[in-house]
Amino acid sequence: MSKHVPVITIDGPSGTGKGTITQLLAQHLGWHLLDSGALYRVVAVGIEKNNILINEINKVCEFAGAMEVAFGTEFEGSITLNGNEISHLARLEETAEKASKVAAIGELRAVLLQRQRDFCRPPGLVADGRDMGTVVFPSADLKIYLTASAEERAQRRYKQLINKGVGVNLRDLLQDIASRDERDANRQVSPLRPADDAVVIDTTSLTIDQVLEKVLIKVEDTVTPDQ
Repeated sequence: MSKHVPVITIDGPSGTGKGTITQLLAQHLGWHLLDSGALYRVVAVGIEKNNILINEINKVCEFAGAMEVAFGTEFEGSITLNGNEISHLARLEETAEKASKVAAIGELRAVLLQRQRDFCRPPGLVADGRDMGTVVFPSADLKIYLTASAEERAQRRYKQLINKGVGVNLRDLLQDIASRDERDANRQVSPLRPADDAVVIDTTSLTIDQVLEKVLIKVEDTVTPDQ
């Protein structure tokens, strides 16, 4: 009988701090990390490069099923697609917007489902996404759902992009976030919502350290030491 591999899922919309929390938690525990959202960004970049339209579902799925993806383990690490470095492209705001549309394709989510589950290996996995606790790992040991106001998330993204020297309009960012939230919450396949047994944390007025502290308390209460 195979040994149980513990899984912690961290879901929520963009801008809630879930990527940073996932990274810090994985480092703290010494576990593997899955950035599921990056998979959809990779697909978005890949189909753009190969002149595949989003509505060409069979071609999108064929591409996703054959692509070779590798993630660096450092914070905001490297992302390679079929041997090519695409980190910058994958993190552009327009790529995030397209990835949200790509993620609404039910057939594509089915193609990527097993690939995401294959990340689960000893000593454990921290999985970041939008449906990790509801669809990909429904039996996860601990499910965290991070949320924050759209205004706060837009401000965070604005500061992040400005610090990187990227010109951006705050009002446009807020509009993009609001439209993406609506699309993600209302799509037919894997809509964005907390799992019934998820711990919901509103990060609007919290620092990253404060959020991590709250998550670690839940980890200590839920994930047994001998795992």
